[in-house]
Order: sequence, then C-alpha cells, then structure tokens
Amino acid sequence: MALAYENLKLHTTPEKFYVETCDDGVEDVLSIDRVSTEVTLTVKKDIPPSAITRPIYGILGTIRLVAGMYLIVITRKKKVGDLLQHSIWKATDFDIISYKRTMLHMTDTQLQDNKTFLAMINHVLSVDGFYFSTSYDLTHTLQRLANTSPEFQEMSLLERADQRFVWNGHLLREFSAQPEVQKFAIPVIHGFIAIHSCSINGKNFDWILVSRRSCFRAGVRYYVRGIDSEGHAANFVETEQIVHHMGNKASFVQTRGSIPFFWSQRPNLKYKPKPQIPKAVNHMDGFQRHFDSQIISYGKQVILNLINQKGSEKPLEQAFAQMVSSLGNGMVRFFLVDADGKVLLQQEGIFRSNCMDCLDRTNVIQSLLARRSLQVQLQRLGLLHVGQKIEEQVQFEKVYKNAWADNANACAKQYAGTGALKTDFTRTGKRTQWGLVMDGWNSLIRYYKNNFSDGFRQDSIDLFLGNYSVDEGYSTSPLNVQADWKFLALPIIMVVAFSMCIICLLMAGLFKENRKVTARSVSFRSLQFGAIWRSHFGNPAVYSASTTVPSYCREKPPNTHRKTQTNAHRNRQKHLD
Repeated sequence: MALAYENLKLHTTPEKFYVETCDDGVEDVLSIDRVSTEVTLTVKKDIPPSAITRPIYGILGTIRLVAGMYLIVITRKKKVGDLLQHSIWKATDFDIISYKRTMLHMTDTQLQDNKTFLAMINHVLSVDGFYFSTSYDLTHTLQRLANTSPEFQEMSLLERADQRFVWNGHLLREFSAQPEVQKFAIPVIHGFIAIHSCSINGKNFDWILVSRRSCFRAGVRYYVRGIDSEGHAANFVETEQIVHHMGNKASFVQTRGSIPFFWSQRPNLKYKPKPQIPKAVNHMDGFQRHFDSQIISYGKQVILNLINQKGSEKPLEQAFAQMVSSLGNGMVRFFLVDADGKVLLQQEGIFRSNCMDCLDRTNVIQSLLARRSLQVQLQRLGLLHVGQKIEEQVQFEKVYKNAWADNANACAKQYAGTGALKTDFTRTGKRTQWGLVMDGWNSLIRYYKNNFSDGFRQDSIDLFLGNYSVDEGYSTSPLNVQADWKFLALPIIMVVAFSMCIICLLMAGLFKENRKVTARSVSFRSLQFGAIWRSHFGNPAVYSASTTVPSYCREKPPNTHRKTQTNAHRNRQKHLD
C-alpha cells in the first residue's frame, strides 16, 4: 500500500494550483491558493477545464522568497531499483513555480535579490543524490522499521519519517501541520542508494547500499565542522548495507560524523587551514549530548578515530581521546530476519568512524568493516559455503567495490564539492598511479572551491533547510554588503605578488648563480608581502566566497525568524574593529 501518492498531475490557474492524484479510487485533490497560500482538499470536479496541466512526480514543498511563496515540484525521476519489493526513485529534475503572476510589485534590487535566492535553491537541487519512495520509508533503517508498531506502519511517510534525514522537512512544514494532506507530500533523503541483483553459488539475492545525510548541521567542508549546541555533528551520515534473499533480510549499519566537540577550520588560502579549538566553551556538554542521542538511536558506540596523531590534527586527536576515555565501547553485532519475519539477531551497537572530513579515510574503513559483516551475513543466509570468501566471488566483488566507491564519491561531492580521494583503493584494493593523479586533481579543485565558492554553497544549504528565512518585500537588501577598500584591493595585491614571484623565477636563469639567490629572495619576499597583508587585513577566503552572497548564521531553531547578518559581514567588522 502506498503511503504517499505516486502519480500526480499539476493543474495551474491564475488563482490556484490543483494537484490531482492518478491513483485508482482516489478523488482527493490538493488545492493551493496562490493569493492566500491556503492549502486545502477539494475534489476533481472543482478543477477548471481551462487549467494548464502537466505531470509531476512529487511535491518537494514550498518556500518564501522576496517575491513571495514558491512551489517546488519533482518533474523527472529515475528508478534506482526495488528495495524489498518497493520502488526506489532518484529525483533528477525540479521546477520552482512562483505563486505570483507578475513581478511588477518589486523594485530592481528586490528582483536581483530574488534571482540570487532562486539561484541558491537551484544550486542545492542541482547536487546529485535526492531519493524518495512512495511506499517505503527511506529515513529509517531496516531494524528500526522491524521494531515499529502496526499503528506506526499506518502513518503517512511524512508523519513517521526520521526528521534527521528529511531534507525537505522545512519545505513541507505547512503539509506537516495538516494530516489530511500529508499523502501529497514526499519526504526526500539526500545521500546515495545502490541496488543490485546478484548471484553467488547459483543463488540470487539483492544487495543494497543506502547512505542518509543528516540535515542537522548540514553544510560544506571547512565551513561546518564539529557539533552545534544540540550535539548534532557536521557531515553526519548513516550508511546501511542490506541483503535480501528469499524473504530473509540482513542489515548492517554504520555512521560517520565530524569530531563531536566544538572546533572550526575556516578557509584562509592555506592548503590545509589549522583547526581551532575554542577554550571558552563547555565541550563536554555538547559531546555528551551527541553520544546520548547516538546511544538512544543505535546502542553501544565503537568509535574509530582515523585522524593523524601528528601535525595540525594532533590537538584534535588528543582532545577527542581525552573526552571519549570516559565512554564505554561495545561489540557490534548484525541484524538478521528470517522468512517468517522473526528477528533472529539485533545489532546492539555501531561503528562510528571519523577522520578530519569524514570522507576519504572514513570511506575506506567503512567499506572494509562492511565487507567483514557481509561475509558473516552471506554465510548465515546460506549464500556462501563454509570456507568461501567474498574475494573469491569475482562478479560480486566487482559490484561491491564499485558501489562503495560510488558511495564515497557521492558523499564527497555533497560535502567537499569533488569526488572522494583514495577511491582507486576501494575499487581495486590497491593504490594506483592514476588514482594518485586523480587525488591531486580533486585536491586542487577542493582548494579552489573551499576558498572561493563554498560560501555560496553554504548559504544555499542554509536557505534550503530553513536556517535562514527571507522577508517578503523587504526594504533593505541583505545581499548588498559594502566592502571596505582593503578587501576590494586584496585580489589585486595577491595577483601582483604572484606575478612578481613568477617573473623573478623566469628571470633567474639570466643571471649568475649569486644573482639567482637574490631573485629567489625577491620572489620569497613578494609572497611574504601577500601573507603579511592577509594576516593584517583579514581572511580573504571568507570575503571572496561571500562578498555578494551572505553566509547566514546557522545556530537557530527551525522555523524561527532571525535578522539577516552575514558571516562575511561579521568577520569584516571583527577585523575592522
């Protein structure tokens, strides 16, 4: 039974939007008033014949921008596969439709700001990895679903969803308040899903990999680290591996998340900025909140700390080890269900892995842990004979490695903006020359994005998730931030300094050996001048990333209004003061 309507038609008139379900035996029609924004139920006969009709595949939600309310719908989808006989879809295209028929009520500045906010929403939607189902709850693990009551099973998908993983939760807030319209709303997760039909020893089974990104403390690399005051960790991802064979189901769950105390690592043009741990905060309070919630959700925690014990990562490693020393670790067991639906084994703990980014090193260790668990699961399900190993199953081994590498790339693109590093090891089991080249290329792209474009990405995510709210028809633009002359001149200074460096290096060969030393000295001093300018006048990366687009404050309860103030503006004031 579908818990949300699957096939929909959008009928548009100048006064209303009508969303009609094509499911058999259903007469309900969702009506959205384009003037009052009221959401109600009506019947099919109320749809005017003059309405413009188009097919859609789901309502992502609504959002208020400068021009007023907008309706966001899914216009294209791609089937990923069947999970326990439920169709799983990837949303591949969206449409953002204004409630207003004209924009004549707006000033030129408001029109430009509204265009920028629309670009932010489109930017978030352009990031690959939005998945949904109308009959299966993708926000919960197999084990959580197995432990629910019949009443829970009858709830709509929106009502029963784990809000940590509902990326359009803010957009669906009006639907959440009206139970009668919730079947028109589809909770969407962000992450990765792979579904493969496999065969070992002539026995067929389904192997599924699901990664769910948390929408709490969501953001991009360097801009979002550590935890917030509620204990939510940055880049928290729940990854579930499922095996389904002849009605028997096995699941293994792992998590990853940023080091769970307060720390930051803001971009400053260095390849690897030095992490900062503030001293004037209560780290243990947030740390305890984080693990209290994790124990409630998953049971015992086995923490795999993969950060380096030297260099700039050492202080984080030492602080983490000190805080975690008082927590007990438990063994991790897997979860198995037989054909009769009886739970044979429960997973009573979880591996929580982290490195600095919770990406590259974490991906490698999670794929290795999942392999060990899968070996036992396949043997218990009778798919592997005693003494057989997964590595000996050539076809499945290829599927397994590629799926985990694809999962690594998806998580990395969503957080860091590029594919993952070290995926050659995940795909082949060893490091390769081409893998090293690609790691270098991805590192270069990450450097550029982290320093010059991630401010816009972070602002876009905050707007999409409701961490910042737009006032309709405001008089003062929040995007118009006047930069001081020092920050406007900074790019020119850096270009001149870099040019002097290159010229000195090129001319060094024209002089004698002793003059080469002088040339190198001048070259070094030109770069040194740029560094001195940066240290005296502030952090150029933050300003260049958000000079026209604000980086909004994130620490805010959902659905509450807050004044518009950009991270870049606050940083400028700090340096100017």
